[in-house]
Amino acid sequence: MRNRWLAASFLAAAAVVGLAACGSSSSTPPSGSTTSNPPAAAPTSTSNASSDMAAGIKTTSVNGRVVLTDAQGFVLYWYTPDSATSSSCNGGCASAWPPLPGTPSFASGVTLTGKLGTIKRSGGQVQATYDGHPLYLYKADTTPTMATGNDVGGVWWLVTGTGKKITAKVSSTSGSSGSGSSGSGSGSGSSSGGYGY
Repeated sequence: MRNRWLAASFLAAAAVVGLAACGSSSSTPPSGSTTSNPPAAAPTSTSNASSDMAAGIKTTSVNGRVVLTDAQGFVLYWYTPDSATSSSCNGGCASAWPPLPGTPSFASGVTLTGKLGTIKRSGGQVQATYDGHPLYLYKADTTPTMATGNDVGGVWWLVTGTGKKITAKVSSTSGSSGSGSSGSGSGSGSSSGGYGY
């Protein structure tokens, strides 16, 4: 009986560590594929991408809150272990959660109070940031405006215009918008440090 309890505890701990490492257990295609326009099937990792992948950031609405998308309408995420100057998502993690490469800019008509910026990844790639948080796509989001990565492993979050976590279950978005305004909207969850840090 005691051995069963220990085995169950070990398996549960291993599952938590696995989720925390990357927040995803989905299978992913090999890393290193490159494209400047993600296919409709899923956004892709870009190790030698042009700097315009982060250009034209748009907004959409999820659960009544403004969230950021790339120019093709794929929602953007941030990763809790990251800092304002470095990404903690590398290797297999970056295959499942491709970094948004390049120098970011908002699409015409999009005005948000947060600041766009960049960091340099360990391999030298420039990665876009919003309010000091490196930006990522999620391979499991197979169509624009799909938002299945929110709260994966308790470490992945949609990038909201206000910087507040969306802790409610997210099933879909209400459509991509080429123009957002103030990014005002209420979020739930912690709001300290912009994204609950």
